[in-house]
Amino acid sequence: MDQPKSAERPVLSLEDASKSFGAVRALQGVSLALFAGEAHALAGENGAGKSTLIKVLAGVHRPDAGRVLVDGEPVTFHGPSDARDAGIAVIYQEPTLFPDLTVAENIFMGRQPRRSFGRVDHRSVRDATRALIDRLGVDLDPGQLCRGLSIADQQLVEIAKALSFDARVLIMDEPTAALTGAEVARLFGVVRTLREQGTAVLFISHRLEEIFALCQRVTTLRDGRLISSDTVDGLTEDDLVRRMVGRDLDELYPKQPARIGDTALAVRRLTREGVFTDVSFDVRRGEIVALAGLVGAGRSEVVRAVFGVDRADAGDVHVAGNKLPAGSPTAAMAAGVALVPEDRRQQGLVMELSIERNIGLTGLDRLGRGGLVRRTLERGRAADWAVRLQLKYNRLSDPVGVLSGGNQQKVVLAKWLATEPGVLIVDEPTRGIDIGTKAEVHRLLSSLAAEGLAVLMVSSDLPEVLAMADRVLVMHEGRITAELPRALATEESVMAAATGRTAGGEKAA
Repeated sequence: MDQPKSAERPVLSLEDASKSFGAVRALQGVSLALFAGEAHALAGENGAGKSTLIKVLAGVHRPDAGRVLVDGEPVTFHGPSDARDAGIAVIYQEPTLFPDLTVAENIFMGRQPRRSFGRVDHRSVRDATRALIDRLGVDLDPGQLCRGLSIADQQLVEIAKALSFDARVLIMDEPTAALTGAEVARLFGVVRTLREQGTAVLFISHRLEEIFALCQRVTTLRDGRLISSDTVDGLTEDDLVRRMVGRDLDELYPKQPARIGDTALAVRRLTREGVFTDVSFDVRRGEIVALAGLVGAGRSEVVRAVFGVDRADAGDVHVAGNKLPAGSPTAAMAAGVALVPEDRRQQGLVMELSIERNIGLTGLDRLGRGGLVRRTLERGRAADWAVRLQLKYNRLSDPVGVLSGGNQQKVVLAKWLATEPGVLIVDEPTRGIDIGTKAEVHRLLSSLAAEGLAVLMVSSDLPEVLAMADRVLVMHEGRITAELPRALATEESVMAAATGRTAGGEKAA
């Protein structure tokens, strides 16, 4: 582990900060210190106060009590521009760039060097952008349009933009949630480079292994309060989890014994040209089957075709022995299939609608008559599932967008479980949710399987796959390259199949 390069005086600090929104106390006497050359993690469950703390440091919110200090001097930020001028930049999970402008134009938007008669000096803009990109040690074309960039490259553009403002503090809010393993490794290389150049980094992630791989210090919040702030050296993941949730979390992966029954879902030679080829598998009642593999292997595309969102070019899908018509989600739902999609915000929820309306969307025919929805039935259904899934909310009539990520995921699950499916397909069920909610989702999936539900799970979280699955199907470049029973599924065997190699390291035929 790299040692912190801390100076005696922090670059940015928060002292005894409190912030309330009505009756909700989001922060209660929280202190934090960020030092030059140090990566500092901020840990806590959803609702712990992390987002509020970030917004206080970024000038979005002003604390009700306490103070913000830059280089040891108290400051008052009247808005984000004041924080930016003080050298504080925030990199969010989803970058907000102008897609039809180039990398260079996005970085220097509104600040382009000028030539005579007010004309933009495009060469100076490109040269300055190239210098920033070289400083990050990455390969980006200053003249490329941002529309064609991956999320990872868009984040690098945001980081370069922050450096163009002489940012000394970089706040990274869940930057790896949508990145592949290779993209995460490249981002971490950039962060280490910035640390060596003296930048202070505040890093927020639900992935504990990332905190231990990148950071030298970690501050933990719970229910708006400061629990601890320590060096990472000497801590274990169990220590950190205990501080985040306030209890031992021995059962992060609670796997209940289940009686394996008849085949509920049978997929035969499913093919979509250029995406996946000749995919065949079964899922039985009481069984959790995981689709594993690297990002881009075709896992999500397969389950979308099984559910009928995308039409397959060849192959069949049978549910309880009955063949489903291709490309018909309505037929899949009628047959008892439910799909919890990978992107809950874009594909799983209508963010402007209420919690109760989102839960009721899959059962409108049972909640009313003649096209009119009976509000009492809708609210009763939502309230029932809110209790069963331990949903944390203020009012069921609130927009679902005000919920934390973990609670939004529970709403998506409630929406589909309310259809009483026989086959539940879940794509990345715990991505971007906190450790406590992750354990609740695992417990729910395990109990549903124990009750006889057939579960097909797509996951990029290898520990999740190994702990929860009865069988693991591994995909590589659109094909299933291995089917591993629980007893034979290891990190080595799964990764060997995911990279198209045998356990001995040879390229698979």
